[in-house]
Amino acid sequence: MAIVPITYSHTWTFSNPHYALPLFHSRTNFTRIKFSPTKYGDGLAPSSPLSHFRVFCRSERETIEIRRCAPFLESSTLVDNGGVASDEWKVVPDIWRSSAEKYGDNVALVDTCHHPPTTMTYKQVEQAILYFAEGLRVIGVKPDEKVALFADNSCHWLVADQGMMASGAINVVRGSRSSVAELLQIYNHSESVALVVDNPEMFNRIANTFYSSTTMRFIILLWGEKSELVDQESKHVPVFTFTEVIDLGRESGRPLSKAEQRHMNEPIHLDSIATLVYTSGTTGNPKGVMLTHQNLLHQIKNLWDIVPAKVGDRFLSMLPPWHAYERACEYFIFTCGIQQVYTTVKNLKDDLRRYQPHYLISVPLVFETLYSGIMKQISTSSAVRKLVALTFIRVSLAYMECKRIYEGKCLTMNEKQVSYVNSMLDWLWARIMATLLLPVHILAKKLVYSKIHASIGISKAGISGGGNLPWEVDKFFEAIGVKVQNGYGLTETSPVVAARRPGCNVLGSIGHPIRETEFKVVDSETDEVLPPGSKGILKVRGPQVMKGYFKNPLATIQALDGDGWLNTGDIGWIVPHHSIGRSRQSSGMIIVEGRAKDTIVLSTGENVEPGELEEAAMRSSLIQQIVVVGQDKRRLGAVIVPNKEEVLKVARKLSIVNSENSYVSEEKVRSLIYKELQTWMSQSSFQIGPILLVNEPFTIENGLMTPTMKIRRDRVVTQYKDQIDNLYK
Repeated sequence: MAIVPITYSHTWTFSNPHYALPLFHSRTNFTRIKFSPTKYGDGLAPSSPLSHFRVFCRSERETIEIRRCAPFLESSTLVDNGGVASDEWKVVPDIWRSSAEKYGDNVALVDTCHHPPTTMTYKQVEQAILYFAEGLRVIGVKPDEKVALFADNSCHWLVADQGMMASGAINVVRGSRSSVAELLQIYNHSESVALVVDNPEMFNRIANTFYSSTTMRFIILLWGEKSELVDQESKHVPVFTFTEVIDLGRESGRPLSKAEQRHMNEPIHLDSIATLVYTSGTTGNPKGVMLTHQNLLHQIKNLWDIVPAKVGDRFLSMLPPWHAYERACEYFIFTCGIQQVYTTVKNLKDDLRRYQPHYLISVPLVFETLYSGIMKQISTSSAVRKLVALTFIRVSLAYMECKRIYEGKCLTMNEKQVSYVNSMLDWLWARIMATLLLPVHILAKKLVYSKIHASIGISKAGISGGGNLPWEVDKFFEAIGVKVQNGYGLTETSPVVAARRPGCNVLGSIGHPIRETEFKVVDSETDEVLPPGSKGILKVRGPQVMKGYFKNPLATIQALDGDGWLNTGDIGWIVPHHSIGRSRQSSGMIIVEGRAKDTIVLSTGENVEPGELEEAAMRSSLIQQIVVVGQDKRRLGAVIVPNKEEVLKVARKLSIVNSENSYVSEEKVRSLIYKELQTWMSQSSFQIGPILLVNEPFTIENGLMTPTMKIRRDRVVTQYKDQIDNLYK
């Protein structure tokens, strides 16, 4: 037996034998170690070193815990790291030390949407993240435990998100506007142990359900005070404010000497789960997507080609930050030293004018709204101004179309390349026409478009993702000189897999794959790989593809094959390679045409992609929302929410009702909308037959839209099933 005289007063109980001897050695001051002979000789038995020596010390007991940490972010606070420290990014929160070192006192965050209004520098953000992470450890959060983060976009959200990741916990994210049932389902399915919520108002809304149906170790309020909570005194769940967590971390987070440390530091692994993001649930229940630090770091390191942001560039942020698209983009842009300004849908118009952002990262609906607002302003101008503006826009649209032709930025599915002679004649014609139209286009920029630019800012680019950008909107912004780059991805891909680059912004496409990412198009029935120009199911592979669905191996197997290819569920095609002609700059670009699961199969056997028809119909100012239906029917129909204000305006203009009347009968509304559908869908192979008019818009609150503002097609069809069936009788 080994007898070790030491000058130390504790008996150590080791939770991990792997760390026992190194930790024991570092915590003791020995003068002599003597091991008694065994059958293995004078040394210790190789099978269990700890079983062959005894440490004489006092009886006070202490447990050594394993503490997960972000190795680069926290390296300055760690003593005796044992190889934990790193000088490169190993996990997502590591980016904040790099940014703090490079951009220090530069403003990182401006949040005027909450009280009190907050401005934070890069150094302050880094320090707040460190304090929040340590505060969570003090409260008792363990590595790999899941903590629900149900809140909206704010500077406190970012600190909480990164603090959780830095502590080794896994955050489970969702927005405050989700239904109580959805939040409860996500909380319980994810096995969360605690809840971080936006504010007292939100928690009061969900409190009764969560107290009765969940187990919560603690609650954290990102904004507001505990005194605003209803009936909290009768509950036995600790509640902390954001400031209290920061204060706990500040008090506990000072560097410790070797003798003071009561834990072992272990780096968070690159392939550890960083977050659980539940899908939007456009069909069925949301699935928990497991995204790792490696998944997200791939996005951070590879979005530079799409958004070449520079130090001091201003971004306007309004999307829910738990959405993978906004989240990955935010992580990336903060490595560039930019300034992010938080806004809301309500304040967007004013904040665009006030802050004049260089970039706006958003979803198609926001760009559609901006487009509609501009066109509405033009239509309500005087007759002369309206005529001038619309004429200029038509000329600019024609000019940009000619420009796309001679620059080779058009799309084609035809694998056969045109002859050199025809290509040159086409180029020459487009060049001449563009030259003739250019002076008018330049005049339009000075007289009309400059005013539009002043009102919406976006001096460098708008980045659109999360859905298809309507063709009319895409062409309009190109014509007036506002660059809008369309990208593509899924929650399951962290999310960006392809995007249009600033120097090759081909309308109608989602651009080329980003680095280290592969695409292929396969037949939906045989899974055979199809050649460029052929339409099929898009599959993607790359380092950003998820680890899988949480507690759902069947769904994981259905989505991911053994070779790492993810079935996106989207229909699309790849532009064939052309060395000359209109498509010479578009080779290899990806085009997405809609969800395969949304395809409507008529009783005639014809397949219809409803998204294209809905996009065409939405060009009408009389239609606020539309869902095309007709599965297993002889013809298509639609559920339509009319734009009542526009309908009344048109009805008065056509003398259908007099100027004093504020009501238009359903029969007359139906007639007006039928005419609009015929106008805007005249080029389509399919036409809309019977329509169902509904007064209540599809919203997040009534469950007919996802939190990312996508219509839940299946729920609309289910809710109006009887009325839809009556359309076909």
